[in-house]
Amino acid sequence: MTVPHARFPRFLSNCLVALQRHPALATVAGAATLMAGAALINRQLAKKAQRDNPPQGRFIEVNGVQLHYVERGNGRPLVLFHGNGSMIQDFQSSGLIDRAAENYRVIVFDRPGFGHSLRPRNVAWTAEAQADLFKVALDRLSVHRAIVLGHSWGASVAVALAIRHPSLVEALVLASGYYFPTARSDAAASLVPAMPGLGDIISHTASPILGRLMWPAMLKNLFGPRSAPEKFAGFPREMALRPGQMRASAAEAALMVPGAFSAAKTYSELEMPTIIISGEEDRLIDINEQSARLHGEIKQSKLRRIAGVGHMIHQSAMPDLMAAIDEAAAQTVH
Repeated sequence: MTVPHARFPRFLSNCLVALQRHPALATVAGAATLMAGAALINRQLAKKAQRDNPPQGRFIEVNGVQLHYVERGNGRPLVLFHGNGSMIQDFQSSGLIDRAAENYRVIVFDRPGFGHSLRPRNVAWTAEAQADLFKVALDRLSVHRAIVLGHSWGASVAVALAIRHPSLVEALVLASGYYFPTARSDAAASLVPAMPGLGDIISHTASPILGRLMWPAMLKNLFGPRSAPEKFAGFPREMALRPGQMRASAAEAALMVPGAFSAAKTYSELEMPTIIISGEEDRLIDINEQSARLHGEIKQSKLRRIAGVGHMIHQSAMPDLMAAIDEAAAQTVH
């Protein structure tokens, strides 16, 4: 209802009196104002991040989903899937894309909701759903056989692609993956931010602020025992802290345990050459419970444990990961 101009001072006075008489109402109003302000600031920062980091590759629309991807080099196709909260620039800054492009046709996607790829809300973006999406995308790119590498959450997508579309995947390289269900505090903490409605409010207000505050500690856990290398400065932090990407990150964290529970029943079906590679000092994932156990499940797999390296093995030990790719390629008939 529109308040006549002459009556506005009285209306404002009545509002102030109501707030004085009801402190709880004043608290709610103050909180709502702060949240609205935070949402506005986060929206502007997200727009600036996208202006400062325009797409570097091309787009392909698959089943109504706009996917951003980068393609480099020539040779046998090599597909890269990044981890949760990440994007193409993670592989770019590591140097892996340029190094692999010397011998392979490298295709790396921003997975749905990350980087410049969209994440429609009408789909539960499990590893299996993403695998089916990428199968169609790769068909469209005339890729019918590929070596597939997945890092962290991306390893789950790589496994799902190999299980659901085995003719496409000639070899697997699985880096720092989570394969078997365990109790995880990070997954539990992501349940509320991943919820529709409430999760949107949190991702547009508190999550980006908390993300900036926690960024140094997060990097310490990701890269420990080493420090983040200077080359990681090429990773666009502000893109990762956009509300939409933070909500996608929460959703994937919430899917970790149920996704592993479901996928663990399928590993014995994998028949292609598989290289499992992990950092011995990974602070996010127990590699004995995960990588070593997966090695026992996949008969034709090989396990490579890299000493003195943490979760971000592609950043801290890129030559070792490149060697794993070449090893996987050498085991296939081309």
